Amino acid sequence: MGLEMIKHPTSKADILLKVMKGHFATGHSHINYYIDVTSQKFCLSEARKVAQELASAFKSSTMIDTILCLDGTEVIASCMASEMTKTGYMNINQNQDMYVMTPERTVGSQLIFRENTAPMIVGKKVLVLMASVSTGYTAKSALETIAYYGGTAVGIASIFATIDHMGDLPVHSLFNPNDLPDYRSCDAVDCPWCKAGQRLDALVNSFGYSKL
Repeated sequence: MGLEMIKHPTSKADILLKVMKGHFATGHSHINYYIDVTSQKFCLSEARKVAQELASAFKSSTMIDTILCLDGTEVIASCMASEMTKTGYMNINQNQDMYVMTPERTVGSQLIFRENTAPMIVGKKVLVLMASVSTGYTAKSALETIAYYGGTAVGIASIFATIDHMGDLPVHSLFNPNDLPDYRSCDAVDCPWCKAGQRLDALVNSFGYSKL
C-alpha cells in the first residue's frame, strides 16, 4: 500500500494538520507519522494563521529581540515579528524592532553565527522557532548555541511538539500528541517497527520526505 497524506481534524478548524502514517526515519529517531507542514511554512496566508496562534503565547508577556528560525520557518517568523511588534496594549514588544534570522550549520550540524550575524544574538532575548520538536535534540542544540554566543533563550515555539518544556523554558506548539494519540517516536535501535520486520517507508527531515 502506498503512502497517503490525510487531513487530520484538530481543535483548530482553520489550521489543518496534514499527516502521513507509516514507518519513517529522521536524523535522530524513528516515527510513525510524517507531519507535513509545507503549506504552513511557505504559504503566506497559512503562515499568518500559524504566526497569530504562536504569537499569542508570547506577545503580552515575553520580551523578544530575535526570532531564531530552524526547519525553514522564516515566513512564519516574519509574520510573528509583525504580529508581536504592532501597536496594541497587549503587545509587550509593540513598536520595537525585532530580528528574524537563521543560523548557519557546519558539516557536523553544529549551529554557528558569523561576525556579522552574532550581534543579533549577543545580549539579546531569543525565541527559537521550529517546525517540530520531537526528540528535543535540535532544540537543545539551539539553546546551547544561543548561550554560547551570549544570548538568552526566552522560549521555544513550534507547529508540532511532543513536550511542553525544555528545562525551564516553555515549548508552545499548535499541535501535540493529543491531536495524534497514537503518535510514537523512538530510538532507531529500539524501534518496534524495525523489530517487527516493517521496512522504512521514507526518510524525513525539515525539507520533506523521500520514499524508499
